[in-house]
Amino acid sequence: MLAPAKYQKFLSYITGWFAVLGWQTTFTACAFLAGTMIQGAAILSSSAYHALSWHGTLLTWASLVCALGANLVGGSLLPRIETIVLVMHVLGFLGIVIPLAYMSDHKSKEEVFLEFHNKFPTQGLSWFIGMTSCAFSFAGGDAAVHMAEEVENPSRVIPRAMMLSVVVNGCLGFGMLIVTLFCEGNLEAAIHSATGYPFMEIFYQTTNSVPGALAMCSIVLIIQCSAIIGVLAAASRQLWSFARDKGVPGWQWLKQVSHYRSLPLWAIYLTVLISSMLALINIGSSVALDDILSMAVSGLYLSYLVVLVMLLYRRLKGDISVCDDSKDGIVNMPGAKLVWGSFYCPGVYGILINIIAVLYTMLVVFFSFWPSKMSPDVREMNWSVVGIGGTSVLAIVYYFIHARHIYTGPVIEVSIN
Repeated sequence: MLAPAKYQKFLSYITGWFAVLGWQTTFTACAFLAGTMIQGAAILSSSAYHALSWHGTLLTWASLVCALGANLVGGSLLPRIETIVLVMHVLGFLGIVIPLAYMSDHKSKEEVFLEFHNKFPTQGLSWFIGMTSCAFSFAGGDAAVHMAEEVENPSRVIPRAMMLSVVVNGCLGFGMLIVTLFCEGNLEAAIHSATGYPFMEIFYQTTNSVPGALAMCSIVLIIQCSAIIGVLAAASRQLWSFARDKGVPGWQWLKQVSHYRSLPLWAIYLTVLISSMLALINIGSSVALDDILSMAVSGLYLSYLVVLVMLLYRRLKGDISVCDDSKDGIVNMPGAKLVWGSFYCPGVYGILINIIAVLYTMLVVFFSFWPSKMSPDVREMNWSVVGIGGTSVLAIVYYFIHARHIYTGPVIEVSIN
């Protein structure tokens, strides 16, 4: 829709593949985090527990099964589950912040805001590399878009959902960050915690009680396990949508929707299968699976970057109108007139925000390929660039061999009353 006519087909295709790669690895990363958090809680609860890497893989599979079960039920249950999770999300925030702020020994403002712990040559490099984790937390805002066909009045509801999720979670996240920094206790002990998660050690230092720390950890675990239900829904719908456009191999099966459940069952099953197979990597190397998180960031943000650049291109050319004055009423389709929707920022402010978004996304993608420490060896190196690059090459090869003959861009379905 936004690209020049002769590049529309290919740019649409490669953007779709970036989104597929980003969402599939995001689901894997979320499930892996849930599984290893449960393992970390087990380590915290009992010093006799001897944690092994394959335990984490089994727990990851367990979280995948739970997400699959919730998605297969589908129907009216899924939005009800999400509503309950939203309430728990807000109440859980209070359930963690209040004990942290009340029970812990507080650091001074100088320690929090002026003291730096850095193992990189410069503060700037450390900041940019650390930004990848923050970028992962804010990635996936397009999840609501992939559910658009199952939402009433999506042109208004979807943008509101996207913006409110950023505003609400941004405020809650920033508040949690400030409280954690003031109440983190022994930082070295937290970083080198046997659980693998510093926040669990911080909870234990705050409460000085294993049951108390586990109670606080359970809030995070429940939210994390619930989150993968929504991530599976978004990832499978995105795969199904691209399969309907004939952009992936096996699209004949992946595009099918169950008449009984009204769900893209093949897309759901394949999404869970891919994550189950990727979770096996953890048995050989936990660092290698960490690279999956980097692939999630780079994949999603590359899909955003293509669209952002095309949007900036159209803005600068003045190709997007404020009102629809077309004779046939067909707008915002390949080759048709472009018209702003309900949510847009006009004029120079919109262009400025667009430019900032492009630069920010480029930085995120670039530093998502960096290792998390200086002078890494082969095992510690971030190989996500190989995963992104290799998949992109295979997708392009598939495009020129077969997909270009059957892929024409997004399929537009119109219901006639």
